[in-house]
Amino acid sequence: MIIKNIESKIKLATFISAGSLLTAVVIVCINAFSAYQMVANAQKNIYILDHGVPILARQTDAQTNRPAEYKAHVDLFHSLFFSLTPDDNYMEHQMKKAMYLVDQSGMQQYNDLKENGFFNSILSSSSVLTLQTDSIAVDMDKQYFRYYGKLKIDRRSSTVIRSLITDGYLKDIPRSDNNPHGVLITGWKTLENKDLSDVEKNSF
Repeated sequence: MIIKNIESKIKLATFISAGSLLTAVVIVCINAFSAYQMVANAQKNIYILDHGVPILARQTDAQTNRPAEYKAHVDLFHSLFFSLTPDDNYMEHQMKKAMYLVDQSGMQQYNDLKENGFFNSILSSSSVLTLQTDSIAVDMDKQYFRYYGKLKIDRRSSTVIRSLITDGYLKDIPRSDNNPHGVLITGWKTLENKDLSDVEKNSF
């Protein structure tokens, strides 16, 4: 009888020990999973800097905001590339910033325009170029975009309005100071660049 009681107590102690161990393992696993989820969610949040202090801008998946970032990137690139003043240093500065946002197709177009005397004509005619974005269409599945805008060329003798349509593809890359959206425009080409109006200015 005594032996049976001892055996029963040993079994009970074993059962309690095993149960406690299993419970501890389950609790550790739950905590580890919860910590992993918190870190993963934190990495998806978007932050903005306010005088060097990071502030949570929006509690959402960063990919949710990607279409808007793509459009902002395309808009920024075209503004840098086409909004120009008759100043050598300014144009060079704009082009340098723009080239961080596009692959070799951007440099190719820049070289073609340079060879055709486009930038020299801006200087000789004291032209001021201002680009107005009409719309930007983005296909997220193909990472393809098409840009629609109007380019105003304000010369001493006339004001020209041109229709500008370009397209290309978008590639995700690491973010940097020179490329804050983390996007690279690839295969960029101009589909249309034609005059819509050419209004002469009064000479008096």
